[in-house]
Order: sequence, then structure tokens, then C-alpha cells
Amino acid sequence: MLTGQLRNDIDKLWEKFWTGGITNPLTVIEQISYLMFARMLDMQEEMAERKGTQTGKPVDRLFPETTEGQLLRWKNFHHMSGKELHRHLKNNVYPYFANLGHHSEEEGLGKEGSATQALGHIGEYMQDADLEIKNESVLVSAVEMVHNLPLTQSDVKGDIYEYLLSKLTTAGINGQFRTPRHIIDAMIELIDPQPTDVICDPACGTAGFLARTMEYLNRVHSSEAGTLTDEDGNRHFTGDLLEPYREHINKQMFWGFDFDTTMLRVSSMNMMLHGVNGANIGFLDSLNKSIKEHYPQQEEDFFDVVLANPPFKGTLDEANTNPGLLGMVKTKKTELLFVAHILRALKLGGRAAVIVPDGVLFGSSNAHQQLRKELVENNQLEGIVSLPSGVFKPYAGVSTAILIFTKGGSTERVWFYDLHADGLSLDDKRTPLKGEGSNDLPDAVAKWKQYRALVEVNASAEDIERAFGDKTQKAFVVNASDIAGNKFDLSINRYKEVVHEEEEYENPKVILRRLKGLEHEILAGLDELEGML
Repeated sequence: MLTGQLRNDIDKLWEKFWTGGITNPLTVIEQISYLMFARMLDMQEEMAERKGTQTGKPVDRLFPETTEGQLLRWKNFHHMSGKELHRHLKNNVYPYFANLGHHSEEEGLGKEGSATQALGHIGEYMQDADLEIKNESVLVSAVEMVHNLPLTQSDVKGDIYEYLLSKLTTAGINGQFRTPRHIIDAMIELIDPQPTDVICDPACGTAGFLARTMEYLNRVHSSEAGTLTDEDGNRHFTGDLLEPYREHINKQMFWGFDFDTTMLRVSSMNMMLHGVNGANIGFLDSLNKSIKEHYPQQEEDFFDVVLANPPFKGTLDEANTNPGLLGMVKTKKTELLFVAHILRALKLGGRAAVIVPDGVLFGSSNAHQQLRKELVENNQLEGIVSLPSGVFKPYAGVSTAILIFTKGGSTERVWFYDLHADGLSLDDKRTPLKGEGSNDLPDAVAKWKQYRALVEVNASAEDIERAFGDKTQKAFVVNASDIAGNKFDLSINRYKEVVHEEEEYENPKVILRRLKGLEHEILAGLDELEGML
């Protein structure tokens, strides 16, 4: 969570950018991301040095050990004066970003398997990195603020970007926003990714799903010895039981795609700070036909897990859309095409948790019905979690749901959960709530695990019906045959039963008599008051 002080600092810096002549909010975010990246690289170098000191092994360096190379480190230049800082960043530091991953025998960097080689993909997105902060005082203020950011705290950088992106939205650009962390965490719990899986987010943004998945794996795969508690009582998970899978995690496990280079830089940095140097973050419009050229393997039957909150709005030019998707669902709507793409990209038996607008669940067009029929009849649509409409405020008020499905097979029944509260107020302020009924997410996850346990032991239909047959409850199941009979409508209100309690009211004559009595009392009081004058 961002502190009020941190928000104020960012607001002040934003104002400084504005008065310094940088009025495009996207440029502001981009410039801050460059500086954050510079600091993150130095943080990684410091971690490598500490590890080298503890283990006695050679340090896998990101910066040359020369005088010039060490000047590229944040700790050695952040204190420079404005003019000197501007020149150094523009002429030395930013060009170094673009060379990440390049092999240099002389400097001993960029060898196969090294830290710099793993960051080569970031170097690709840094080719056009340029320092656009001309005002020296603005530059010094920006460097000072980035230096004071608590980037070592769990996903604070994500919170920072969420706050920055909210300014993008208010400026009317792109409408990009981060999925709330607690929603991401719940989706990861529902899917339960394993350290052997290959995981993708086809519209990754700041890589929130991928980074939180890494945190989940660390938490689940830490021994007692690998679980540390700090002075404040906070637990930290080292993920020591993940060591046999470390190479897979660093190189093959994580895949994210986006066509916003700023987001790609942020994603790469986010994964790097979560201990994944070689995450496969690629420049790509996942729905475009170019995917067949650039990522032919990943386009179909490749991923074990997909976690995503793809863009809801927009339509695509049919001529540029992947023809494989149009074969599944004839439409221009991105929300439908993304679900089709995810189905296509999953391996047989692959699992997905995807946020979709409610329109996907009940839309009456041929494309909507076609996609839902495909999910139910030719795949296993396992669960639908209906989310309250305020989950994405202040960015958007659209009602959404989480689709949980497995590629292949056919659907026998669908588990529904009617989520009323997510622990935060559903207005624009999204303030934390406490008390009973303020957060349904833990119950949703618990009920899902209970349902999956029954399915995995091949429980009878009677047993499942006994546990989840009551459609007046938040969690219940619906047979696929009933869904097919309703034109594959998946909206929870179609199947949920509401119990109406009969209210009893007093006889109107009694109420009127009481009102007359009150009126007499008031008039008597007024008479008494008048007599005192």
C-alpha cells in the first residue's frame, strides 16, 4: 500500500514535470520508469555482491569493474548536480541500457547464462530510451524521489505504477490500469500453479499476474528454515524448495506479451525484482496475425497456465486478426477474441483464470453464444466467480467475472460463486473494510478448493449436489444441460435462487392513530411555548 506521504511526493513530482514542460502523462511515466530501472539494476548488483560475499563464489556482474563501468551504478551517480547528472544519464547510462545482453570479452559481461545476458530482452526495449527531462531541477527532484522509493518492499513498485497509471486514465489515454493485487492473488489461489508449469499473461501490462505468481510459489515452496520473520513480525519466504526448478523458473516458466514498450520495460523490471531475470516478456499484440510469424510455438498448444485480465474495450480490424481465432469465433470484439486466443494457446489439460466483462456471459450475438458453447461443449468450464461492479473503480465501473476453465474434454457442471465484497469499499475511494461480510474472497477460495476436492476423488453427482446444490447460497453448481437449455447463458442471476422474506407491517389505522397522537403532542408543546412568551 502506498502511504499518503509517498502519494504526495509523486503528486509534487508530477507537478514539477508539468511546470518543467513535460505535459504528456505517458512521457512522465516513461521517464520515471527509466530512473527506476537504473536503480533496480544497481539493487540487483548489490544483491549479487552480498551473495558472492556469503558463498565465496564469483559475482555475476551487471556492470564492468572499470571506473567508467562503476559510474553507471545508481549509487555512484544519483548525488550528481543537475547539469552533470543530465549529461551522464544521456551520454552514458541510457546507452548502456540499450547494450544489455551484448557479449563483451573485455568487460567479462554478457556470457551465456549470465545476468546481463538474461536481461538482453530488456535491452531491446531500451533502444529508444532517451532523457526528455531538460529542466535540471526537475531531473534532480525525480532522481531524489526514485532514490527514496521503498522498492525493496513487496510489489510497492506495482502500487507506484498503479498510482501513476491512474493519472493516465484521468488524462484520457489508453485507459490502462492494474488489476487489484488481492484479485490477482485470489485467481492464483484458484489455479494453484506449480513450479513445473509454463505460465502466460497475453496482455501483461505491468506483469502483476506473473510477479504475484512468483511470490505465491515462494510462499508455498518455502521450508521452515526458509521462512524468515523480520523485526516487525512480517514473514518472508525464500522459496528454498524451488532450487531444483530454478533454471526452468528463470528461463522457461514466465511469458508475458504487450504492445506498449513502456509496459514491457515495467514488466521486465518487475520480474527482475521478483528474482526472475530471464522472464520472456515480448512485444506483441496477442490477437494480431503476426503472432504466427514471431511466436509460432506459443500461438497454439503451448502453455500450462494462463492468468489474465485482457482489455475489455475495443474492436479489431479483421484483416489484422489471427485467422485461427476467427475460425473459433467470428467477431471483432477483443474480449471474445482474447478468450478464444487463451483457449488456443493452452496445452490440452492447461488451466486458465481470466477476467471478462459480464457481457461475455450473457451476450446474445452469435459470436457470444458460439464462444460459450465452445467453452461448455468442447472444454471444461469449471467455475465462474461473479465480481461486484466496483472492483475496478476508480478506473472503470463495469461488472466482471472470473472464468476458470481447462482446455479439452467437456463440461459436466459449472461451479458458481456470487462474490458481494472484496474487502474494500466499492466506491471510487476503495477504502479497506473490516468486519463480518466485508470480504468474500477467502470464502470463495475455500469453497472452490472444497468443490475441486470432490471432483478429484470422482465424487458422485449426489455428493456434489448435497454440498453445492442449494442455489440460494453464494457457492452452488449448475448442470451443463441446464446451461445449454438457456442458450449457454452463464450469468449467475439466471441460476441463483433468491429467497424473499415476508415483511409484516402494522395496520394502517394503527399507524395513523400513532401519527395523530404525535401531532397532538407537538401542538401541545407549541401552545406551552407560546404561553411562555
